[in-house]
Amino acid sequence: MYRIGELAQLCEVKTDTLRFYEKHGLLSPSSRTDSGYRIYTEVDAERLRFILRAKAVGFTLAEIVELLSIELDKSNWACADVKGLVDDKLANVEAKIAELNHFQLSLQRLSQACCGGPESAEHCSILEALESSTENIRCEGDSHEHGHTHDDVQFTKTCQDKSATKNSQEK
Repeated sequence: MYRIGELAQLCEVKTDTLRFYEKHGLLSPSSRTDSGYRIYTEVDAERLRFILRAKAVGFTLAEIVELLSIELDKSNWACADVKGLVDDKLANVEAKIAELNHFQLSLQRLSQACCGGPESAEHCSILEALESSTENIRCEGDSHEHGHTHDDVQFTKTCQDKSATKNSQEK
């Protein structure tokens, strides 16, 4: 039997985390003392460990609730159901990684296109790239008219300006 502070310490979480899980229906104390203290059993501790492991691999609270419902009623679920949940989560993670890789490449191109010098930002290639609706944005140093130099990296926009998209849809 554990009080809330003991269980929190055992699982290396804060007592507020246990109260949060209780509030959201993921974990509840097995009983309370006469003075109202929460009392948790070893079964509750195992449930908390399950929640923490699921959270550690990226499941949301809603997904953990679903996993817990399967865990409590294993005989009425197939392994394929659980695998489906994991595969869906994996697909979401892979999509997010692809999106982050796109962000990284775009930011690298923006950074490489600019000298980062102390000159005025009036001709900053980063700002020009973010303002422009053109397909190709040349490095600000390509014309060499500003008195400072850049590499020859070219930043290519991959999406259209919102106003250009709106205008083309109205036509």
